[in-house]
Amino acid sequence: MSSSTPAFRRLLVVIKQTAYEEYSQLRARGQAPKALRWKRLESRFHTHQQCVNDLVDILKRNNLQFSCVNRVELDRQHLADVDLVIAVGGDGTCLSAAHFLDHGTIPLLGINSDPMSEEHKIVKKKKTDERTSHGALCACTAANMKGKLPRILHGGGILSTRTRIQCIVKSTFSETRLVPALNDLLIANPSPAAVSRFRMGWLKQVKEPTPSLGSMTDPSYLPKSQYGTVTRFGGNLYDVDNSLNVWSSGLWVSTGTGSSAAMAAAGGMPMDVTSDNLQYLIREHMIENAVNKDEMKDQNNAMLKKGEKLHLRWNSQKGRIFIDGSHLYHNLELGDEILIDADAPPLALFTRDD
Repeated sequence: MSSSTPAFRRLLVVIKQTAYEEYSQLRARGQAPKALRWKRLESRFHTHQQCVNDLVDILKRNNLQFSCVNRVELDRQHLADVDLVIAVGGDGTCLSAAHFLDHGTIPLLGINSDPMSEEHKIVKKKKTDERTSHGALCACTAANMKGKLPRILHGGGILSTRTRIQCIVKSTFSETRLVPALNDLLIANPSPAAVSRFRMGWLKQVKEPTPSLGSMTDPSYLPKSQYGTVTRFGGNLYDVDNSLNVWSSGLWVSTGTGSSAAMAAAGGMPMDVTSDNLQYLIREHMIENAVNKDEMKDQNNAMLKKGEKLHLRWNSQKGRIFIDGSHLYHNLELGDEILIDADAPPLALFTRDD
């Protein structure tokens, strides 16, 4: 139920930088690819820009305070006193904006600025266009936002809660909590042709032992697991259960929101977008010569239920965790340990009502 009073005091509009703008910068330096179709890129740029102009007009007519920032320039300082973030572009822009909303207290509203038109579907006889965003994370599009957006801004719309992935990386001298992932993580060797080696298991919290006199400088008092001394994350003590050595092309981990994206293309299971669980899938698992081949195959793809914690010990010289695509990543080294669970603050996301 919407009201005449705006539901939000101050908005931040995050605007996609289009391919036309990026390649124009390269062209100015003489570095643009020769095969670019400039007219097509320019046409899509103008479509996107018209959407931005229309959005600004709507916000002004509704007497809302707002500021605009380019997606590539977005910083935490831009979120001061903001109570709604609007991402204009597509799913990629929504994902980029969501990474800064790591506390889950500011809702996100996505606008697909360049959806595939009905006319294009008829002329080209295509239902989808791979060059445009699917807009799965967007509440409205450039074509319908004039009718839908004012209602959302005055307290209407559907605000859903989406589970996100928490990932903590423990290196020799540091422990790093990565930004929450809304769609998925890909953990793999930086080279797609290289094998990704890691040990995978599930963390089980164990009771902290009471050290005896003089044992504080001797780690031998710690309990032992099957594979050595138990590990710590965030000061908590864990044992690793059901460990499995993996040689593969890497590991996908997705939320319900991301289960229809790369996870689905890799052969994963469908999930409800509002699920509290996560899903993991080992890519191209090398199990041909394994003695327990059937047992290992059963662990290739499964759900990580709410409360469960997946543990990886990275056994390759180099590795990389890709967060919601290729733009944002964290480098791994041999011996790094990784904790993955669904305990990241969920994202408040406005969704389509059709």
